[in-house]
Amino acid sequence: MSRTRKLTAARLGPRDVLHVGSAGLRSRPVRVVLSALGIAIGIATMIAVVGISASSQAQLLRQLDALGTNMLVAKPGEGMFSGQEVKLPKDAVGMVGRIAGVEEAAGTGDLRSSVRRSEKIPEAETGGIAVKAATEGLLDVLRGGLASGTWLNAATGRYPSVVLGHVAAERLGITGPGRQVWIDDRYFTVIGVLDPLPLAPEIERSALVGWAGAERLLGFDGHPTTVYERSTDASVEDVQQLLAPTIDPQNPQNVSVGDPSSALKAKAATEGAFSTLLLGLGGIALLVGGVGVANTMIISVLERRHEIGLRRSLGATRGQIRIQFVTESLMLSGLGGLAGVALGGAATGVYASTGGLPWVVPLWAVGGGFAATLAIGTVAGLYPAVRASRLSPTLALATA
Repeated sequence: MSRTRKLTAARLGPRDVLHVGSAGLRSRPVRVVLSALGIAIGIATMIAVVGISASSQAQLLRQLDALGTNMLVAKPGEGMFSGQEVKLPKDAVGMVGRIAGVEEAAGTGDLRSSVRRSEKIPEAETGGIAVKAATEGLLDVLRGGLASGTWLNAATGRYPSVVLGHVAAERLGITGPGRQVWIDDRYFTVIGVLDPLPLAPEIERSALVGWAGAERLLGFDGHPTTVYERSTDASVEDVQQLLAPTIDPQNPQNVSVGDPSSALKAKAATEGAFSTLLLGLGGIALLVGGVGVANTMIISVLERRHEIGLRRSLGATRGQIRIQFVTESLMLSGLGGLAGVALGGAATGVYASTGGLPWVVPLWAVGGGFAATLAIGTVAGLYPAVRASRLSPTLALATA
């Protein structure tokens, strides 16, 4: 009595799966490159959009760290009656400096003066440059720096000397100290030019003279127009509530208090809001790439019917055929994903280097993008794999 032995299919190890899965890719390199290109473009777009947005946000946060978010600005508000001019008290800067939590305070006062290169230039041609009186501590409160020259001090602030904001210096065509500018009816010597001040753009467009010199030479009444203060990080909110009542106890509504860093904070918080559309376009490109992969795999199944029939007749199971073509699809998508990550990172690096930004590519974007390619590769390969596994070995060999 003879027993019939049941045949069992050979098992495919991981190395075998990779070998049979890459066979189709190795035999058609041009088609592989073109199919992977769609995936690569989609992933590169998504990585670049996220990376550029993250780099810009990192630059803004770096600026905020350098400039601080603990500076407040007080200015005259609107009077109780229309047209009423509101002035801050002469000792407003000193009063603010005595508030608990305030580390330093400074002020500027607007002058009814104009600054020109020389007296030969018409008085109406001011170039949009304001003339302001400034206290000695202004540069420290603003955390500003000098591009060249020196800042006003107790000595130079009493005489006809001036420090120019960097925009004012550009408009006047002055690059460093030693030059003279015409203010009202006399020449003032430029002793310094400021670096850019993102938190105080009004200072960038101003010519600054000493407080005492403005009173003695330009008829300044001594009332500050703007008071700047720096407080400890923990006391910013408390100081913001106390500024107006301290400066004008009787009419605190006449004092307007603002946070100049709020614009940068809002910009940092909303950075990347416009990248949603580009992310959507990148996602569409990725889906188109996935369709390309699926189309490539279907054509591959049709062209390799003889191979499929031969493997099935030699004992390969339907599951092994499915694994082969899903693996091939995954490898095709994975190659496109790796190329896309590299291209997206390179595009972000080029943008960051040309714009002077830090190069930031979030790991979640890289991991998420690559995972998306693998998911698309799996989905794109499922139908061709199932179709290949259902081919009859006899028909596949007969029609090959």
